[in-house]
Amino acid sequence: MIPKLMQSFAIPATRVQASRRQFLLGVVATGTGLAIGFRMAGITPAVAAETGGDDAHAFSPYLTIDSNGKVTVLSSQFEMGQGSYNGLATLVAEELEADFATIEVQGVAGDVKSYGNVAFGGTIQGTGGSTSMMTSWDRYRNAGAAARMMLMAAAAAEWNVPVAEITAENGVLRHASGKQGGFGEFAARAATMAVPAEVVLKQPADWKLIGNTGLKRYDSARKANGTEQYTIDVKLPGMLTAVMIHPPVFGGKVKSFDATEAKKLKGVVDVVETPRGIAVVGEHMWAALKGRDAVTVEWDDSSAEKRSTQQIMAEYRDLAGKPPAAMARNEGDVAAAFAKSAKVIEATFEFPYLAHAAMEPLNAVARKNEDGTLEVWGGHQFPDLYQALTAGIAEVTPDKVHLHVMKTGGSFGRRAVFDGDVVVEAVYVAKALGFRAPVKVQWTREDDMRGGRYRPAYVHAIKAGLDEQGKLIAWSNHVVGQSIVSGSMMEGMIQNGVDPTSVEGAVHLPYAIPNQSVGLTTTQTGVPVLWWRSVGSTHTAFVVETFMDELAEAAGRDPVEYRLSMMDPGSRHATILKLAAEKAGWDKPAAEGRFRGVSVAESFGSVVAQIAEVSLDGSGGIKVERVVVAVDCGLAINPDQIRAQVEGGIGFGLGAILGEEITLTDGQVDQGNYDLYTPLRIDAMPQVEVHIFASANSPTGIGEPGVPPVGPAVANAAYKALGKRIRVMPFAKSLNA
Repeated sequence: MIPKLMQSFAIPATRVQASRRQFLLGVVATGTGLAIGFRMAGITPAVAAETGGDDAHAFSPYLTIDSNGKVTVLSSQFEMGQGSYNGLATLVAEELEADFATIEVQGVAGDVKSYGNVAFGGTIQGTGGSTSMMTSWDRYRNAGAAARMMLMAAAAAEWNVPVAEITAENGVLRHASGKQGGFGEFAARAATMAVPAEVVLKQPADWKLIGNTGLKRYDSARKANGTEQYTIDVKLPGMLTAVMIHPPVFGGKVKSFDATEAKKLKGVVDVVETPRGIAVVGEHMWAALKGRDAVTVEWDDSSAEKRSTQQIMAEYRDLAGKPPAAMARNEGDVAAAFAKSAKVIEATFEFPYLAHAAMEPLNAVARKNEDGTLEVWGGHQFPDLYQALTAGIAEVTPDKVHLHVMKTGGSFGRRAVFDGDVVVEAVYVAKALGFRAPVKVQWTREDDMRGGRYRPAYVHAIKAGLDEQGKLIAWSNHVVGQSIVSGSMMEGMIQNGVDPTSVEGAVHLPYAIPNQSVGLTTTQTGVPVLWWRSVGSTHTAFVVETFMDELAEAAGRDPVEYRLSMMDPGSRHATILKLAAEKAGWDKPAAEGRFRGVSVAESFGSVVAQIAEVSLDGSGGIKVERVVVAVDCGLAINPDQIRAQVEGGIGFGLGAILGEEITLTDGQVDQGNYDLYTPLRIDAMPQVEVHIFASANSPTGIGEPGVPPVGPAVANAAYKALGKRIRVMPFAKSLNA
């Protein structure tokens, strides 16, 4: 059962900024403490109907303060290593004047009116598109400031002094008379005070935490010492562990199975069939794995995808040579501009399927209680959807489903699935067992790698025309690949046959090109696909920026100067490109044996320029030695976290372009673990220098924008080193061709 609001859900083409005026402030007395929160104003009637609410709907809090003074930030965003919890802790603690060392953050779900992501239209709670800080910047600061003002009012009433004479700092309220007390002492009384009609935020000059380059992450200690809890760590009394047997080809179904031998093994509790495959249930993981080896299955693959990736890519290449099925952009007279071009350059680029390859394989835990409620533990990236899906399976109403939003060891988009994936598997298995025990479904690395939901494969056929002076006057790009959202609850994103996730990064370029077109042909392939870190820009930025280097060479121009000649001099792109060039010493020759390449790309509201330096590795390949980065992501809440995300994005993107690919033989995925699917190894990680542009604008995305520019920057440097254009990913395939 999927609520109507999700069936028609669509992410707007333009991501919106959340204003604090979009949220209605409220307060709840918790008996011994204070809870401050907001709900979204102007919520659509459809959402109000689906959530059973109206204008009197009680909001859910964004922070609570208990009688001991403990401050808990309740996060609408999901933490998967990107640092969103740390960012929210910083925003609240800054305005609240809390002790940052004692603050806690907890994921919450179940109230779309309060926790809906406004960048997604407010109709669903979800984490993605690097929107966490963008959409939290106002509301969480306001929650902290409101709580501070109410605590100060409570202290003033208690001490019978003017509120203007009260100060708050580091979790303590003080008065010039010498009176002082911790937040906990006033939390209950603060809950009875009037809600501030106008919340007063601190001025940037008074910030202590926001923008602090030395601020240590609130959760760094427990992540370092191994005490942080993830879904894989969940242990409940009497809990059973299940592993799945999925069809070996996508679209396959169970015809029959024999579990006789498996059930003879010690520790194997049961073997049950679910709509998503066969589950082997054990007292522990080892028993379940041994039992799985003993099950024999006969599959029906009559409707399955059984082609190899070679066959799929051959189809894509053929389609790329034909007219696009839909147009994403068509400006000027492209055909006429090509006809009068002095030089026309064409190229074809190929990109493989890519796995997310997060460190923690997929998992979830389900338990149905005697009172009829269902509890589900997991990495709930789209909690509203999972609440609805699991309620339907368990045959309860959604309000009877409680989601425990666990921290997750990586996602990169993998847990933002439309069908619930492992979350619904856990409930299906528990139901098949009659809900007699809690069940953890744990995928192995091989299950995860072969379980689908890949970054789609793409082919680009691109063409450019230059006039006699080398000016770019014509541009066409035909993109061929699968749609991520077709057939899903987000299908409404597709307009006029164009899935924006397939062409983002290709449609709106920072370059002034008078005649340009971007076409799209969406393919029908049985391989399940999904968002992957930085989504469409993972391939579009590579094509645009490596081809731009090729055009600069054809025009006899410096790559940086050529790009700048087509940009608005005052634009963010020009500013960031010049900053990266300056910091990398672009105006000076590279060191002996080093070769440099440049790229610039915008994704999720942020602009990132990168200059890569490579050397020859002695075996016909390259080694990436250094990457200099300039980034404009708006105001830097946590500068160190921004650097970490950019560094991580570079490592993530480098692994993909250098050696990662998912291939299929007769429909079966060839790679199963990190031996054949090869994310970047630590010895291949280059030196990275990140320069954050000082901006006073509201924060934009940072979890993903570091990924797109690294591939083209390295490819452009590799061309200078090897004299070979890299147009087929991964690099290893092109260099060995």
